[in-house]
Amino acid sequence: MNQIAKPASLVGAVLHPAELSAQTVLDTLAGHKDKGLVFHYDGRDALPSYHVTEVKTGSFRGLDCGANTESWNETFIQLWDIHEDNREHMRVWKFLAILRKVSDAVGFDTDARLTFEVSNGVVAMQLYRAERIETGEVVRVHLSPRPASCKPRDRWLEQTTKQSCCGSAAAENKAKSAACCG
Repeated sequence: MNQIAKPASLVGAVLHPAELSAQTVLDTLAGHKDKGLVFHYDGRDALPSYHVTEVKTGSFRGLDCGANTESWNETFIQLWDIHEDNREHMRVWKFLAILRKVSDAVGFDTDARLTFEVSNGVVAMQLYRAERIETGEVVRVHLSPRPASCKPRDRWLEQTTKQSCCGSAAAENKAKSAACCG
């Protein structure tokens, strides 16, 4: 079974690959507690001895490049991709236990943006997002780089896409209108 992020709009599909929500990740993992948890990034799997070194949650406020105020919640899961002898990939139940401790101690917003910080301790941390999950012998969470974006441009493109999709021609075709505008 695969869980694949679905773009929130056509704009999301064109501009940035969609990402899985924290809730989708947790729900998928909950059904596979005894399996190994493998994080896949940059074309390879994290080493079996990776560590979850830190989980941070926060509320952010900012000003985008169009002078619009922005606010969001975000959770950062830091993965230290190192080699230690005689280790297997962390089990899903252990990862979920770590997140449960985070939730108990500082809160864990399942609606928050989910970002993975990955480093091997030598190369600088890189930012990723969960793009899809594959379940089989192990649970493999595919991570893709988190790109920068221009929020005013993204909003403009989304509005333009909705207008072209939901305009009078689309109104004549109710199936198209419901798929695009709903």
